[in-house]
Amino acid sequence: MSVYEPESPREVTVSQLAADFLATFALFAGLIGIVYKPGQLATAAVFVALFAAAIGGRDRWLVPVTVAVTAACWVIGMTLAVALERPIF
Repeated sequence: MSVYEPESPREVTVSQLAADFLATFALFAGLIGIVYKPGQLATAAVFVALFAAAIGGRDRWLVPVTVAVTAACWVIGMTLAVALERPIF
């Protein structure tokens, strides 16, 4: 008789935790950047999200989603700023 042993969860490294933290920060900054200074906040959020992807977050679901969402926030924020004649910076 054999005993069923479930797979142990993969251990999370420190770089993946840092990438998740940076991705969360970038996500909120990107969402705020839609309505408040998209030239500064949304652009910085995209760079932070790309940095999070570079340091080891590609294996997890949060970082790639954050890169896509922050890029979309940048486009939406810039479009709204131009359409509503609001300052970009």
